[in-house]
Amino acid sequence: MKHPMRWAVLLFVLATLAACGRSSGSVRLSPADVAQASAITPAATPKADCGPGSRPETGLQGRASQADIDRSIATGGITCNTELVGSFVTTDPLATVGGWKVERYVDPQGHECAYYDATTIFPLGVFSDAIGVNVMDMSDPSRPVLSTRLTSPAMLSPHESLNISEKRGILAAVLGNPAFGPGVVDLYDISQDCRNPILKSISLLGVFGHESGMSPDGKTFFSASPISSTLAAIDISDLSFPLPLWTSIQNSHGLSISADGNRAYVADTTGFVKILDISQIQARVRNPKVTEISKLTWDTHSIPQNAVPVTIKGKPYLVEVDEFGAGSKVGAARIIDISDETRPKVISNLRLEVHQPENFAAIAGDPGANGTAYGGYAAHYCNVPTLVDPPIVACSMILSGLRIFDIRDPYHPREVAYFSAPGMKGAAAYSHPAFAPERKEVWFSDASSGFYAVRVTNGAWP
Repeated sequence: MKHPMRWAVLLFVLATLAACGRSSGSVRLSPADVAQASAITPAATPKADCGPGSRPETGLQGRASQADIDRSIATGGITCNTELVGSFVTTDPLATVGGWKVERYVDPQGHECAYYDATTIFPLGVFSDAIGVNVMDMSDPSRPVLSTRLTSPAMLSPHESLNISEKRGILAAVLGNPAFGPGVVDLYDISQDCRNPILKSISLLGVFGHESGMSPDGKTFFSASPISSTLAAIDISDLSFPLPLWTSIQNSHGLSISADGNRAYVADTTGFVKILDISQIQARVRNPKVTEISKLTWDTHSIPQNAVPVTIKGKPYLVEVDEFGAGSKVGAARIIDISDETRPKVISNLRLEVHQPENFAAIAGDPGANGTAYGGYAAHYCNVPTLVDPPIVACSMILSGLRIFDIRDPYHPREVAYFSAPGMKGAAAYSHPAFAPERKEVWFSDASSGFYAVRVTNGAWP
């Protein structure tokens, strides 16, 4: 049989999909220890003012009707204050060339690379020899070149776990799928030549895989699985010999780590963001203890995906995003004030008009609009170009494409740009975006077509 490892991974994924779904536990709130945001559905974020060269939407903010999709195919996409720099796309329906995460790394030699997984819910690329993590040479962003494809166990189906350490030049992932994978962790050195990653180790230290986190010093990798409710911390100080540090029964989707490594900001799929004290893990205390500092919920949550810690004008916040939808609710994204980490609070929201319940009837007939369980008019990931005073946040909002917001005033964010890639079925923007700030570029992947490097224009990126 050709590529037996790839077929083994495919069979494992299909066998475990039956376990896929939201946590079976109900959300139980205790006012004594859980902060809760207002139950009123927040308004849509003010829409972008599109400048010269734009091909803007014609209806509701974020809408992609069949007419819009047809126009997008004919004109090269729906754009607002953005322009396409370069792309890597395919017309092969079985070659999923855009998955859950895009990462960027520039090595000490000056080589510029992008990494993204080519597997979404089903690893159909196994049928067209297109499965794995794509390594792109971005020396010329207008002409992305596939340098190699990583096909070690975790890279065949990393799900949402692909991660890098910019400080140490590490690429990491844990084998996963919509339910959970068997916790195989792959570690690569990308510091020598980012175009040709060097596999340093394969281990079973991840317990179960789905999502991940990386400490800023690049010495701790976290493997998270919300379905199995496991969270594991792994010492990767020596890439060739990773070591287990801590494992817990802990509902964790994505997680981000504070700059000092002492806090974990955890997206809990049952409807919370939790702040954990992980200082003993960071300090390498034997048998470390992790304590919960606080947790926050909000009435409009769907499935919390990730929370990115940022500092704006000296004050700490989280940019949190919910994936998909839950019944009549679309979680979208929000900004959370964590100045008092024991009492976090939602201060603003990042939402489109298509996320508002009053508009659901008008958009119900749009292609893919009723698929919010795994798509539709909903969000999936957000990211920022810098953790200190980020001028913008870019969010993948599935059918609505890539959306960009000005967050310099975190209490009053506003949309400033968007890009919806042309495709026969419309946009399918799921990926965690990456940035080339010096060129005002945002890199993301679209599951319906491929990888895109997009430049923000007309001064929309301050």
